[in-house]
Amino acid sequence: MTEHGPKTYPRLTHPLVRDTRDEPLRRASWEEALDRAARGLRRNRDAFGLLSCARATNETHYVAQKFARVVMGTNNIDSCDRACHAPSVAALSAGFGSGGGTSSYEELENTDLIVLWGSDARPAHPVFFQHVLKGIRGGARMYAVDPRRTSTARWADGWLGLNVGTDIPLAHAIGREIIHAGLANEAFIGRATSGCEEYRALVEPWTLSLAQKVTGVPASAIRELAHAYARADRAQLCWSLGVTEHHNGTDNVRALIDLSLLTGHIGRRGSGLQPLSGQDNVQGGIDMGAVPHRLPGFQDILDRGARLRFESAWGAVVPPHYGLNVTEMFEEMESGTLRAVHCLGGNPARSQPDGARTVRRLKALDFLVVQDIFLTETAELADVVLPAAAGRVESEGTTTSGERRVQRVRKAVDPPGEARDDVGILCELARRLGHEWKYADAEAVWNEVRSLSPDHHGMTYERLERHHGIQWPCPDIDGIEPPFLHGRLWEADPAERGRLAPFGIVRHDPPIDLTDEQYPVRLTTGRRLDSRNTVVRGGSFASALRRGECVELCPEDAERYGVVVGEQVRISSRRGSVLAPVWIDTALRPGLAFMTLRLPDGVDTDRPTVGAACPIAGTAEFRATAIRIDKLPVVTYVG
Repeated sequence: MTEHGPKTYPRLTHPLVRDTRDEPLRRASWEEALDRAARGLRRNRDAFGLLSCARATNETHYVAQKFARVVMGTNNIDSCDRACHAPSVAALSAGFGSGGGTSSYEELENTDLIVLWGSDARPAHPVFFQHVLKGIRGGARMYAVDPRRTSTARWADGWLGLNVGTDIPLAHAIGREIIHAGLANEAFIGRATSGCEEYRALVEPWTLSLAQKVTGVPASAIRELAHAYARADRAQLCWSLGVTEHHNGTDNVRALIDLSLLTGHIGRRGSGLQPLSGQDNVQGGIDMGAVPHRLPGFQDILDRGARLRFESAWGAVVPPHYGLNVTEMFEEMESGTLRAVHCLGGNPARSQPDGARTVRRLKALDFLVVQDIFLTETAELADVVLPAAAGRVESEGTTTSGERRVQRVRKAVDPPGEARDDVGILCELARRLGHEWKYADAEAVWNEVRSLSPDHHGMTYERLERHHGIQWPCPDIDGIEPPFLHGRLWEADPAERGRLAPFGIVRHDPPIDLTDEQYPVRLTTGRRLDSRNTVVRGGSFASALRRGECVELCPEDAERYGVVVGEQVRISSRRGSVLAPVWIDTALRPGLAFMTLRLPDGVDTDRPTVGAACPIAGTAEFRATAIRIDKLPVVTYVG
């Protein structure tokens, strides 16, 4: 196997077009590229999908979803939240009617207990983890729930090393122990929740001994966490992709939300639920409506009143039904029902599960336009490539962090060559397709958002700058809401409490890909500090830090297979195999291997993973693949 360094994607500085599918991309003028893009999209108006990306600003997400709905007449728009954050949004929305984390990061610094579940936050969310460290230094206890004893777990008072895919049994056992110990907050449960009796029956079979058998976590550790969480005056329950990137990711999150309802750790300063998304402006994409089921401000497409407000402002009809999410879009590409895609950032040719199949689907499209800052694998397949400005340093706008905080971003440098701002590109395309949108600047776009989203109405650019960002909801132009959500649940007046928070009745559903004698090792995936997604940023910084992709094994498994650090092995699943060098990590237990996701080192880590997806959120199961490790034969060269 040839060694590969991290792939560097060339920066796009000029429009590119392809004359025929058999010819390479060539440089073109903006006029030619935009005209071609408009023609290709026009002929596929009834079979179109738009993919946005977390690197986009809120203003870009907003104009992108408006382009899909107004210009192309479809709700087929989605963003990369589908790969990581969508189960959290779906579960939080089902529980509370709002799809955002319930607390601020600052509250972590002033809480009594922090639970990090399925999150190696120290390398994966280093800024967030600084708040965790401040909390620990202030006296907070921290527990880590993760199959690996990660660098994050080294800071914990307790580590619960559960078997991959057993989050629900562990959560249910914690819930049962809280109930049996008399630690449930009965007053809060009776006032603010529904479905608790059904929940009690659901968790009753999950004794500490049964949970220990299924999860691999000692009964004493489960009991300790249950009592610590229930007895804490204030507690923050945080989770990340280790919880969501499963075929039942939404159910996993519902099981964690149940624990907050059982104990009243919701709707109070210092007590709440905090999902950690996979990328920087994932929350902004959802908030701005770059999803198939929500309009900007998290307003349901099926809500006739919400649709009428947008139709009046836009002068166009909003389709009164949900669109396709990204998983469904790729399925429709396979059948030929979806024939044209506008990919605004992102790199689905590498980020989607089963990369080879994804490439085939993209190649089969009648028309593909890519709007990006790099010539990615996806851009190399496009009919038209439009060079965009980098959303953080070459454009004005806003982004939304994982704590719901909207912040200004400012243009620092001009984009290279002929690259243009995303909003301007979309407006030029809209004009060619019959819609004249005149935005003087990013602030004009934001003011349109504010006029249509009550949650963002009070966030003028001037206020965002003055307050160094504001969390939504912010409906008042003069006021600032508390940093935590759902304080209404503590109101004495039922009318002020509003909708009760329902317990999620979710059952254990093991990983689709079970281990056996032929495939005895469980492969789980995740991130390292210097390896993010498809490494689109690439370049010398990544090259300097990374040791290259590898398969990480515990010392016992390395000895069992007779392999050493740096030795190439074959990693086989029921769907294929890849080669990778070995790295030994004492954070792993026997029978558990680890690799990062989607890294272009000549090691296709998507290939062995399961294609199953969460039926609610559409998120693929990246975290639980059954594999076999084979030592390669020694090759002797003669002569």
